[in-house]
Amino acid sequence: MNTPEVSVIIPTYNRSGMICETIENVFAQTYSNFELIIVDDGSTDDTLSKLRAYGDRIRVISQENAGPAVARNRGAEAARGKIIAFQDSDDLWRPTKLERQLALLEANPSAPCCLSNILMRIVDGREYTSFDHSLIKFQHEAGIWTNVTDILATRFVLFNQAVAIRRKVFEKIGGFDESIRFLEDYDLPLRLSFEGPWAFVRKPLVIYREGSAESFSEQALTNEIVLLECAVKIFQNIVARVESGGGPSSLQRLLEWRLSMYRGRFEAAQLRLDRMNSFPGGKAISRLRTSVDHYLFAAFRRSPWFPQPATIPANIAESGIFDSANLESVTR
Repeated sequence: MNTPEVSVIIPTYNRSGMICETIENVFAQTYSNFELIIVDDGSTDDTLSKLRAYGDRIRVISQENAGPAVARNRGAEAARGKIIAFQDSDDLWRPTKLERQLALLEANPSAPCCLSNILMRIVDGREYTSFDHSLIKFQHEAGIWTNVTDILATRFVLFNQAVAIRRKVFEKIGGFDESIRFLEDYDLPLRLSFEGPWAFVRKPLVIYREGSAESFSEQALTNEIVLLECAVKIFQNIVARVESGGGPSSLQRLLEWRLSMYRGRFEAAQLRLDRMNSFPGGKAISRLRTSVDHYLFAAFRRSPWFPQPATIPANIAESGIFDSANLESVTR
């Protein structure tokens, strides 16, 4: 049996109505040297029977329901490929997704991963993407992104279904943090950003589809307190890492600001909950804190201090100019 270059990992839970379409979509990739691993996270519908019909075309791992972070880690542990590509069970890839990402990773062996854009919806004939949503403006169609941590310190970027990551790097940073109930897809890229500049593709190679009301993202939005607790924990850990490692003061300030913002939102959410229980002024104070936070961020994103990606275009990166020795001179 030939060893695959890529391991595609799809966690799924009660998606029998969509999982087959997602699998067939992966099989339609122009790049073919991959294995497909489906991790069934304790589905109670007929997902498993749908998966069995594929025989040895896919590898199926079954586990008791434990959440997507655990499921993705289980898939990564079983992976044989040098590159791991995660996909969600309700999203789709454009046919050249793996081909384009593998080409960039092959041309840039120092890059720990390659991130593509995601088509979220079409508004008035114009594509609205995950990079639009995150206020990210790449100047080049593809290449190397050199200030990833600065960007992730200030906003969330859709990651899981759009990344191709080197397995050795995924293992080095410990995979997804299974102790975090939500936002594991924010925590992992933040930690990954310290492993070096990323390859990127500006073109949307993923098509995002709205999931069901039972989806994990929908659950997160209805558990605001827990969601914000996770955010505070993530940024406490990252700030501590930068402090102990002597990171740039500018990055430390960005991370501390983000931590302060999440702490404020958490306190405001607690006040709303207190108002429902016993504190009559909680709702008004919560609204005030939320409004202040909103206007402060709006002012920040219009300021010259709001970071935008620093990039090297693909034609330069692929020529071999990208390495740790001369990166600084290239990005000035």
